[in-house]
Order: sequence, then structure tokens, then C-alpha cells
Amino acid sequence: MVPTGRPTLAVVGATGAVGTVMLRILSQRADVWGEIRLIASPRSAGRKLAVRGEEVEVVALAEDAFAGIDIALFAVPDEVAARWAPAAAARGAVVVDASGAFRMDPDVPLVVPEVNAHAVRSRPRGIVAGPGGTTLTMIVALAALHAEFGLRELVVSSYQAVSGAGRAGVEALRAQLSLVAGTELGTGPGDLRRAVGDGTGPFPDPVALNVVPWAGALGEDGWSSEETGVRDESRKVLGLPALPVAVTCVRVPVVTAHSATVHARFQREVGVDGAREILATAPGVVLCDDPAAGEFPTPADVVGTDPAWVGRLRRALDDPAALELFVCGDNLRKGAALNCAQIAELIAAETADVTTRA
Repeated sequence: MVPTGRPTLAVVGATGAVGTVMLRILSQRADVWGEIRLIASPRSAGRKLAVRGEEVEVVALAEDAFAGIDIALFAVPDEVAARWAPAAAARGAVVVDASGAFRMDPDVPLVVPEVNAHAVRSRPRGIVAGPGGTTLTMIVALAALHAEFGLRELVVSSYQAVSGAGRAGVEALRAQLSLVAGTELGTGPGDLRRAVGDGTGPFPDPVALNVVPWAGALGEDGWSSEETGVRDESRKVLGLPALPVAVTCVRVPVVTAHSATVHARFQREVGVDGAREILATAPGVVLCDDPAAGEFPTPADVVGTDPAWVGRLRRALDDPAALELFVCGDNLRKGAALNCAQIAELIAAETADVTTRA
């Protein structure tokens, strides 16, 4: 039986890569929901998916699918969110969107609950957005350091998993790995490209046995949309609209979990011991940093976990006000699904508070 007196929740894109993780997270976290309605494209309608130990039938994405829904989690491509999130909001649902469609809309808060949970209360369009996976990999740790030292500048290089490009990215990597396994490919110029041919999937070059210094769409002056997105999202979440941020995004042959190297410059001199203490106690952060013992985070270690993992923490050699660090995070969990679930829980708690006061 569906619990009464609890908000109803919709998961839009329930059959996708992020949606699948979303259902798992909803089944693992405290159950604050009444009905959970699963919504996907018409071709997926009728499928049954497990959530909270029950089989729930997927319904087709349409305006009527949002009838009676209090909160709608969107885990869909930008163009789908741009069309359907306002429709859901018009039906009275508060939309929590994992896509990039509304992140920089001035009337849509960009929320990371560990950093700016208060922002969720102001949502004139009825939509709340979450940052992209690369930003979420590092922003919780950076926000903790910023609160103590005052952030002045960021230089970031990302190492992004292929799942950031959806199922097509994962399928492309697995197909390429099967093609190159047991061969001498990767030892001659252009041999990977010739072997893979048109099988690069959503990437401009082979990603197996390779790194591709590109993620996103081409923007102005050679910057990619992923790179400018990290810059804009970091500024908005931290409330630092003029923060200098330089980003290079690189796709690597990892299935899930983004990583980044970060050069963070602060307003005053920073000490590694003080930074360690801050990171060790920051919500949503795990400090894993003992290079002498071979301990530092890698994607293989952090996949399937929720925190941002931080290691290789050093003070910059030439700047006593700067820190160097390496961060890893599961781009499908905290980098997308978990952040949305946390936002939805904040909204549910807010609704419960209003009901209690009434």
C-alpha cells in the first residue's frame, strides 16, 4: 500500500543511466515518499523496474503523467528537460533537474545541499537544478576550503569517465576495449583510429588506450561547453560571480567516476595541516591521502560510493596561498542522481515543515 501524507515523486528518465542509479538510491535512503511514479519515453512504457522493493510500471512521458506529482526528478538530456520540466512545473510539481538546461537560468537555483541548501527555497520557476558531474566531483571539498580561506582562483583539469556521455559512451568504450585486447594497437600513430573506424561513439576519437582532450560542444574561442560549464557552475554555487576559473576537460577510458586535479588559490596563506583538518570533517568528503603508503583516491576505488574523495593534498611550491589536490567522485551518484535525491529531500522536508506549522 502507498503511504499516505507523504509527497508523491516522479522519476523522469527512469530507464536511463542516471535514472537507474536514481532508483537504487531511492531504495537505499530513508523512505520519505508516497507514490513513486516512473516516467520514460513512450518506447519504454510498460516496462517494470524495481524501486523500494516493488516492481513499478513505467509510464510514457506526457503532461498527464505529472498529475498529482509533488516533486519530479529529471534525469534526461538537456533538450528533453527544456521541453518537459516547465510542463511538469505548470502541473504543480517542483522539478529537480540533473541536466544542463536550466543551470545558468537566473530564476533557477543551482543547488548542492552540502554547500548552499538555503538556495532551494527560492525557485520562481518551480525548478531547481543540480550542477554537472565534474563540478560536483570537486565543489563540496572546495566549498569547505573556501569557507575557511576564501577562494580567489581555480585551475582545473578533469579526467571524465565515459558514462558522463550516457550509455552510448559506455558501450563505445567496451566495444573498443574488446577490439584492442590482445593486440599491438596503440603502438603506432593512428592505428587506434583506423582500427576503431566509425566506432568512436559519442567521442571524437577512440577512448580505449587513449585520452581525449575534449568533452562537450564547441563554444567560443575554442572552449568546450563542459569547460565553461564547470566555470559558470562553480561561480554560481559558491556565490562568487567573478571567480577566475580555467578548466580543461579530458575524457579517459574509465567507465564510471570522474577525477580532477585542482589548483586552488586563496585569499591568505594556507597550511596543509589546517586544510586536512577541514577536509577530514567536511560533510560529503573523504580524505584519503597517504602517498607513502600508496593511498590516494582513484576511480576504481570510489565508484559506487557517495562522497567526494580527496587526496594528493599539497601546498603549491611557488605560492603559499595555493593548494594542489586530486579529487574523485562517482559521476552517476553524487555527480547526478544522489545530488538530485538530496535536493528533493530538502524540498520534501520544507513541505512537511509548512504542513506542521499549518
